[in-house]
Amino acid sequence: MKTKTRIASLALSLMLTSGAALADLKIGVSMSQFDDTWLTYLRESMDKKAKSLPDGVTLQFEDARSDVVKQLSQVESFISQKVDALIVNPVDTAATQRITKAAVAAGIPLVYVNRRPDDPKLPEGVVTVASDDLEAGRMQMQYLADKMGGKGDIVILLGDLANNSTTNRTKGVKEVLAKYPGIKIEQEQTGIWSRDKGMTLVNDWLTQGREFNAVVSNNDEMAIGAAMALRQAGKKKGSVLIAGVDGTPDGLNAIKKGQMAVSVFQDAKGQADGSIDTAVKMAKGEKMASVVVPYRLITPENVDQFK
Repeated sequence: MKTKTRIASLALSLMLTSGAALADLKIGVSMSQFDDTWLTYLRESMDKKAKSLPDGVTLQFEDARSDVVKQLSQVESFISQKVDALIVNPVDTAATQRITKAAVAAGIPLVYVNRRPDDPKLPEGVVTVASDDLEAGRMQMQYLADKMGGKGDIVILLGDLANNSTTNRTKGVKEVLAKYPGIKIEQEQTGIWSRDKGMTLVNDWLTQGREFNAVVSNNDEMAIGAAMALRQAGKKKGSVLIAGVDGTPDGLNAIKKGQMAVSVFQDAKGQADGSIDTAVKMAKGEKMASVVVPYRLITPENVDQFK
């Protein structure tokens, strides 16, 4: 009887230990930066998703502060802590090879969120959860081209040049422009995702006497900055069409007020939920494929659907 009791106790202990292990997944998350409006929504949504899961999932967030070396150090620290999975929002999409190599060597699943590495093929155990940035550029530019009647001048506000979201959104814009020879690019400069920088650039162009019919911005923040510069210059609201990407609350309000003509909704919750779900399943041994979260066009007619 004593032997049977001991065996039963041991079995119960193993079950409890196993259950505790499964319920205590630790995921290290390195964000390219905390000081970014859209990435803040992404981070907060990831935290909410983790807390909503029936099994305990602990997220440890780190801010890379737009520093490639710092981000690699954070990943190496997570690996030394033996986290169950890694989620990385890369600082520089062209500089992810060492992060990928370190995770694969340690046998730790890696999910790149929001920004795809430039590497054309990722190894097993490494996936992405993001949206197709080419599509975002195509959608915003097609809307503007229709509104402009296929004629006029535009300026383009580029995001961070180290980010392939900038490259691909702009590429999507230019794919549409190839069909409209009557639309010309007057200026094209980086506003590094910043509202203040977007405002400064557009103000400078206006001061220089440059004329343009639309502002195509890689994100909402720079688009809002452009709207502020146009307003300060005394331009009539809506006389210059402004397009953004993200569908942030401030961007939605700008569309409601007629300050922006259009935006493209980038689903922070969708990317957050997808990255957490994927990381958890991979940590439990499941093989997962990359996830594409679709973009959606936001216009004055449907903006209330995104509130």
